[in-house]
Amino acid sequence: MLTQTIKNDVRKSLEEDIRSGDLTANLLPPDDTARAQVITRQSGVLCGSAWFEACFLALDPGCNIAWHARDGERIRPGQKLCEISGKARALLTAERSALNFLQTLSSTATVTRRHVDIVEGLDTKIMDTRKTLPGLRDAQKYAVRTGGGHNQRMGLYDGILIKENHIAAAGGIAAVLEKAFLIADDKTSVQIEVENLVELEEALASGARLILLDNFDIDMLVAAVEHNAGRAELEASGGITLASLREIAETGVNRISIGALTKDVEALDLSMRII
Repeated sequence: MLTQTIKNDVRKSLEEDIRSGDLTANLLPPDDTARAQVITRQSGVLCGSAWFEACFLALDPGCNIAWHARDGERIRPGQKLCEISGKARALLTAERSALNFLQTLSSTATVTRRHVDIVEGLDTKIMDTRKTLPGLRDAQKYAVRTGGGHNQRMGLYDGILIKENHIAAAGGIAAVLEKAFLIADDKTSVQIEVENLVELEEALASGARLILLDNFDIDMLVAAVEHNAGRAELEASGGITLASLREIAETGVNRISIGALTKDVEALDLSMRII
């Protein structure tokens, strides 16, 4: 499935950039060849090499890319990531799309690893959300896994997350959970969001086994974990920062979901140069 995703992502990226042709690259003779290398100016976690490669190979199937680092590896400033050789026009035309993928996915993997490192030694999973860049859901979910995090549902189609508006529209926690359990099969997760300890108890009494604790402070999280007593898997979410992450994990919640892993993307500083 990821192979097809990569093909689709790359096709769309190249199409929006090239359209009727690369006017600047066409200044070069069509048979000229070139070599290039990619270096990083920042430390981070490499991710997106398959998307990067696919951009060049789509324009020059004979292009050769030799990697000096692999997805999931930590990289340091000044490090050579790969060397590319092939038709000069293809290298120049694919450069921006290829780097866009590599920079964006490396950023997501890097931010994820930073969060994962903070909770090291604790039995707490760092989870992503659906707050992904439009059109890059599968790619960013892959980057989260590469950084050591875990994926929530991919979309609305493969998991049930009951939030406050669903509860209100369905007539309450017990009623909405009853409906959810009726339509969910063995492969479909059912999660419900609660906003206080009273709602937590109602969810537990109604059979919830995956509960999202929305914007609970530390004292409420501690109380929720104690009250839960292992009956359900608890996930903390909302207003979580790197500074508060360890303390939240130490309350004993099973999972922490963080939208910033995928939505607050600051591209890793990478550079490609013809050599």
